[in-house]
Amino acid sequence: MAPHDTAPTLPPAHWLAVQAGGQRCLVPLAQAGEIFPWTAVQPTPYTRAWFLGVANLRGDLCGVVDLGRFLQRDAPRSEDTATPDAKLLGFHPAIGLNCALRIDRLLGLRSADAFGPAAPGTPDVPAWLGPQHTDAEGLVWQTLDLQALAHSPAFLAIDA
Repeated sequence: MAPHDTAPTLPPAHWLAVQAGGQRCLVPLAQAGEIFPWTAVQPTPYTRAWFLGVANLRGDLCGVVDLGRFLQRDAPRSEDTATPDAKLLGFHPAIGLNCALRIDRLLGLRSADAFGPAAPGTPDVPAWLGPQHTDAEGLVWQTLDLQALAHSPAFLAIDA
């Protein structure tokens, strides 16, 4: 029996698929924290339109960011954040940021084999925006790096 020259296979990368502000996004499963149902958010004055306020999530006070508005860079604030499918996606505790992202819809899990090769990146995008992928139906998905987002000055500057 001849030895095989095959490399060990790694499990496919897995993402949590979400929809926010009309965009389909992929969050690395290893960076995602708990998913919470929509809950009351205490608004905070003098903050950007995408920063909704703070919420008590399992005893932790967390800042709540409307991901769709953040991606659209300061779209006007509306009061309709409690839609039936809205969820709060927490950051993984290892990231060290008490924050949750308000998403429009949770779309489930996706694996790397569900997508074609990543589109080439452009140099002028923030580090937290990863490559875009296209699925078998031709839909484009934007990957997000929550670790990089948590260190982004634009994300941390919530003051208006």
